[in-house]
Amino acid sequence: MESRILLESTSVKTPFRIDGRKPHEVRSLTCRLGVFQQADGSSYVKLGNTQVLATVYGPHDTRGKSNPEKSIINCKFRLSTFSKSTRRNLHRDIRSIEISNNLTQVFDSAILTELYPHSQIDIYLEVVQSDGSDYAACINAASLAIIDAGIPIKDVVCACSAGFIDNQPITDINAVEESSNGTPILTIGMLPKDKQILSMESSGGIHLDNLNDVMDAAIEGCKSVLFIMKQTILNHIQELKD
Repeated sequence: MESRILLESTSVKTPFRIDGRKPHEVRSLTCRLGVFQQADGSSYVKLGNTQVLATVYGPHDTRGKSNPEKSIINCKFRLSTFSKSTRRNLHRDIRSIEISNNLTQVFDSAILTELYPHSQIDIYLEVVQSDGSDYAACINAASLAIIDAGIPIKDVVCACSAGFIDNQPITDINAVEESSNGTPILTIGMLPKDKQILSMESSGGIHLDNLNDVMDAAIEGCKSVLFIMKQTILNHIQELKD
């Protein structure tokens, strides 16, 4: 089942962005669950032109390398070779490792790992098409795939990016805005019910005077994304019942 909507949060009296959005407007979001039958859980997320596939396997027995107290979380991020026009390079390899590690930390905190000792949960993320905010889209896709797998999680983990361009905060950064020289970008992943921030990744320098405004823009974006994610989950559950 598919949910799609053009999201918008609080508007301000400022010019439109390069893609026609208002500063606090999130791109069109499409989500699906259960896209791969062979995986324990899977999802597809399309945020603007950014497209991510997520698959989850487990929990499964790890035997020799198991943790007797909780499940081991293993996240692997991959940027498809055809997702961008630029060739693969060392920077992209390092960035993939960094995102993989960040995702592991996020879901190690979100999943109730203590329920599955002596086991491992594998989460694979692949960016099929990259058009900005890849990391946020991966968090959202992984969260949906984990829920599709029936793995207990504290809350629906949602994420959104924000930046500061032309002296104003903007929500959900696209690729053109990411490539602008000196654009500070902040990506927040959170557990919305408890308002707990699990991940806060930044690139570029954000002046302290502007940090709160950028954080607020990212959090408001998370709320908009969460609405669609929850609708997708409810639609998927209803589809399974039918």
